[in-house]
Amino acid sequence: MMQSKIIRNHFPGHVAIFALASAFAISSSAVAQQPADTSSNPAPSATQPSPGAQGNLSQPPKEGFWGKVNPFARKKWVNRQLDPVKGQLNELDEVNAKNANDIKDVDSRAQAGIQKAQTTADSANQVATAAGQQAQQAGTVAGQASGKVDQLNGTVKGLDQYAEKNTVSVSFRRGSTVLSADAKQQLDDLATKLNGQQGYLLEVEAHAPVAGAAGIQSSERLAEAVKRYLVVQHEIPVYRMHAVALGNAPIAPTETGDTKATPVKSSYVELRLMENSLAAQDGSTPRLGPSQTGAVQP
Repeated sequence: MMQSKIIRNHFPGHVAIFALASAFAISSSAVAQQPADTSSNPAPSATQPSPGAQGNLSQPPKEGFWGKVNPFARKKWVNRQLDPVKGQLNELDEVNAKNANDIKDVDSRAQAGIQKAQTTADSANQVATAAGQQAQQAGTVAGQASGKVDQLNGTVKGLDQYAEKNTVSVSFRRGSTVLSADAKQQLDDLATKLNGQQGYLLEVEAHAPVAGAAGIQSSERLAEAVKRYLVVQHEIPVYRMHAVALGNAPIAPTETGDTKATPVKSSYVELRLMENSLAAQDGSTPRLGPSQTGAVQP
């Protein structure tokens, strides 16, 4: 008894294993000693399932003496159980790897397309900027051309545009064509201011109180005396002086400020300085002072 207690205390697992083995051996021997009774047992064909039914039934794997899980299962047995799972995991890994490669390929192609589109957009933007600059330059050139055209039109229009700036009246004694000292001084002052200037004309109007052709001839001699003095003494170009002999023609009301024409009562020559508009823009036309008169006009 003492030995059996010691054995149970020190080797409890081995005792249990030994007890189970003994029970299994006793039950096997009892089954073998029973006589076979063929009359009471049904026919094998009645109790055994058909081959088709056997094929439909799932056979549980043999897992050894310990039932569903054998704690002392061998490595090979464990590997046989894990091989299907490993195969599924490997297949899943391959699918994931393929999906990752496909995603990477799609992403790379998308990035390439985006980069190409960005490059095209940048090129289009550069072209648009260059076109805008060229359009701006063209607009500037067009504006300059338009300004030059306007300037040219103004020049053409101003070629024959003259405006009255000053008036000088030179008096003569009745029946005489000789210039007095005062008349010469007036012409000297006028010629001094005109010296070296451009863009002007002198209108020379001669008046005489004599009626008829005699008055016209007398006024012609007065105009010739004034022109001769300016050409000889001051070298005023002849083409800049335009003379007309009016004789005793009445003076227009617009010149005297009266309501009706005024008759001529003395001999005199009136010089009007006419300025060209182009010369006025260049500042080359002489600017005289107020009207200079040597005698009171009638």
